[in-house]
Amino acid sequence: MKKTFCTLALATALMPGAVALASERTVTFVVENMTCASCPYIVKRSMAAVPGVARVDVSFTAKTATVTFDDAKTAAEAIAAASEKAGYPAKPSSRSG
Repeated sequence: MKKTFCTLALATALMPGAVALASERTVTFVVENMTCASCPYIVKRSMAAVPGVARVDVSFTAKTATVTFDDAKTAAEAIAAASEKAGYPAKPSSRSG
């Protein structure tokens, strides 16, 4: 029984596609060109459309977007590129983690 359990545990650990290294990450972006009330909605929609993005909070007042995403599925650069494509250049702020 112990040998069977060990074999099963080893086989499970070696299965391809294991997401052991993936983690959730949150980055705050400084967003340019937000000048009206509809801008935060467009920024949020464009960033949220990136596969792997779990949450987007946009502040019109602070001109920032805080994005939580799965770093195994996307990167901060791809999220910034999506915002820029919508007309709102974004870059990670110096206080992002």
